[in-house]
Order: sequence, then structure tokens, then C-alpha cells
Amino acid sequence: MKIEIRTVGDVNVLDISGKITLGEGTMTVRNTVRDILKDKGNKILLNLGDVNYIDSSGIGELVSTYTTVTNSGGQLKLLNLTKKIHELLQITKLLTVFQVFEDERAAIASFE
Repeated sequence: MKIEIRTVGDVNVLDISGKITLGEGTMTVRNTVRDILKDKGNKILLNLGDVNYIDSSGIGELVSTYTTVTNSGGQLKLLNLTKKIHELLQITKLLTVFQVFEDERAAIASFE
């Protein structure tokens, strides 16, 4: 799994590729987001377009990350869900928790 960080305005865009699974994948997401929060970045957009697999631990990490960012006064939003991830979030009713976007410009504009 790889994460590349881009900054667009004051929004940190995390381009994630590979698998978000128990172990290295979930730790990488957690540590990257914590580092951004430490650097006073609190607007985070997770681009999941190149994530080819996510397990239950990966879903749990998304929820945990969302909670961490929200409790820090920040916002976390999701971009470019694959069909499979969209279905998983729908089944688990997490689509009601996350703001999800298909268009990066619209997603960035939605941050306050």
C-alpha cells in the first residue's frame, strides 16, 4: 500500500493505492493522518480510487480515522470510491457517516 500526499489550497489530499488491510495498511493510514493533524492540517480528503481491496480492519480504520480527525476539530471526506468499497460502505451504513465525492474539485470546495 502506498500513500502520496498532495496539498490543494488548505486541503490535504491522500492518494491511496493498493490494499487497506490489517497490519501495515491500517497503520500507514493511521500514522499518515496523525502526522497531518500534528502539522495543524485538519482538512483531509482520502482518494480511494486506486484501492483495490479493503478488509474489515480497513473499514474499521476509516471509521477510527474519521473519529480522530473529527475530535481534533477537522474534517475527513472520501473521494473516488471503487464500486466494491461503495457497496461495503452501503452495507455497513457508513455512507451516512462519510461525505463521499466523485469529483475532486467539488470535494475540495466542500471544505469549510
